[in-house]
Amino acid sequence: MNLKMAAYITATMATTASAFSRSTVLTAARRRTIATTTHAAPRIVGRRSAPSSFFSARTKFERSHRLLSTAEAQAPAETSSADEETSSSSSEDDDALARASLKSPFLQTMRDRGFLFQCTNLSDLDDLLTSAESKSESVSAYLGFDATADSLHVGSLLQIMILRHLQRSGHRPIVLIGGATSKVGDPTGKDESRVLLTDDIIKKNTDGISKVFQKFLTFGNDADADGTADAVMVNNDDWLSSLKYLEFLRDYGTHFTINRMMSFESVKQRLEREAPFSFLEFNYMILQAYDFLELNRRYDARLQLGGSDQWGNMISGVELGRRVDGARLFALTAPLITTSDGKKMGKTAGGAMWLNKDRLSEYDYWQFWRNTSDEDVVRFLKLFTELPLGDIEEMEGWTGADINKAKVVLADEATALLHGRECLGAIHDTIDSMFKGGKSAAASTEGLNRIFVTADEAAEGVKFIDLFVKLGLANSKKEARRLIQGGGAKLGEEKISDENAVLDAGGFGGNEEVTLRAGKKRAGVVELKQ
Repeated sequence: MNLKMAAYITATMATTASAFSRSTVLTAARRRTIATTTHAAPRIVGRRSAPSSFFSARTKFERSHRLLSTAEAQAPAETSSADEETSSSSSEDDDALARASLKSPFLQTMRDRGFLFQCTNLSDLDDLLTSAESKSESVSAYLGFDATADSLHVGSLLQIMILRHLQRSGHRPIVLIGGATSKVGDPTGKDESRVLLTDDIIKKNTDGISKVFQKFLTFGNDADADGTADAVMVNNDDWLSSLKYLEFLRDYGTHFTINRMMSFESVKQRLEREAPFSFLEFNYMILQAYDFLELNRRYDARLQLGGSDQWGNMISGVELGRRVDGARLFALTAPLITTSDGKKMGKTAGGAMWLNKDRLSEYDYWQFWRNTSDEDVVRFLKLFTELPLGDIEEMEGWTGADINKAKVVLADEATALLHGRECLGAIHDTIDSMFKGGKSAAASTEGLNRIFVTADEAAEGVKFIDLFVKLGLANSKKEARRLIQGGGAKLGEEKISDENAVLDAGGFGGNEEVTLRAGKKRAGVVELKQ
């Protein structure tokens, strides 16, 4: 052996010994850390039907996102593709087993109806819920809604249905209104910063969106009552607006790292598009995490529910509670719902499908569900109605005229949940008279959106383009003009051909109201106010 070779071997042995020594020290340090930590970081369960590539990606996410602070994080070990494939297969098997073994009625409903996408420590959450149910106790879970408009739309209905199923399973839903976070604006899925809202607008929006929850949930009088399934509505403005900035940074800022926050999908997407991303928005994820901590302290909230686009923020809340208070918290997400053609749920060419009656008529809401594509009917019946799964499964093989019957069932059941079953009679009468030549039109306009004109306005004449916009049959005057030019605008059964035409007293023909129609399935009523 020559001198160069001997020197090389000696140096290699020294390097290996040094690395082993550092590894031993780090391992001992990690053991001390684990021994002093109240709870382990969450295990993440993903969607069963995802391809193996998803689980491989999720395994990487799990390794890199377990800890909020890098102070306790170990350097990721190098793994071969075979190791990752084995890990992915094992994760998929564990996921399928955890889902198949669920005992909690709530989690079974989430799984069987298609709500369950991701969950931390699914088996442990199942044990918690099942244990509470066996003692006739409830577990508190919350879901947040920012006050960015004066009404929620169909895109939020999935989350409301989750809260409804939670309560029907004997647990307590907490509706969190984001009065404070609405001042910041959630950057998730946005290409640009949200328009900053004033306090007055947020208050108006809060009042507007709060009404819809009364139709789906049962609220009690005592928000602090333990063991009850009565729903609670709270506003994060109650605690976030009173925080002292420096104290908050010192107490909680050390639990977050810029490295991890930059890895959030909402942040990466904004930066990739080179769109401005303000420091104000960057703080949103910290505030959402703190909400979970505060709700656990005030109302013993153990579970946060939300859409899969909120997963990173929700994991941050789980970890913050564990680190600060040693709390055992959970996060569960539902998939983001799109239609079979890839469009975002709740938005149409005619605008948002609002849940408040003053923003969208019962008739138009019913028509939205009736117009569901054939491919989406069964899926939406599971998600947006409470029909027994056995009844829905019988419809899976329906085709032709039968699938249209399933669409009517979907429209009836979804509309009944929001507006009450008593409105369905008027809606069906309207459809019979307008499209099937049934009952008289005079007796069937009750379900349509309605506006009023005074006798003075009628004497002067009101432009049809303005009436179409006010009725929500067009989003703008420009759109109303295009509707008239395309031959889709009608006064009763008479086509409106002049975009400058007006509705005057003579247009009522001695009646108290007239019907304006946009296309074949949309209509509204103009009533003469004496």
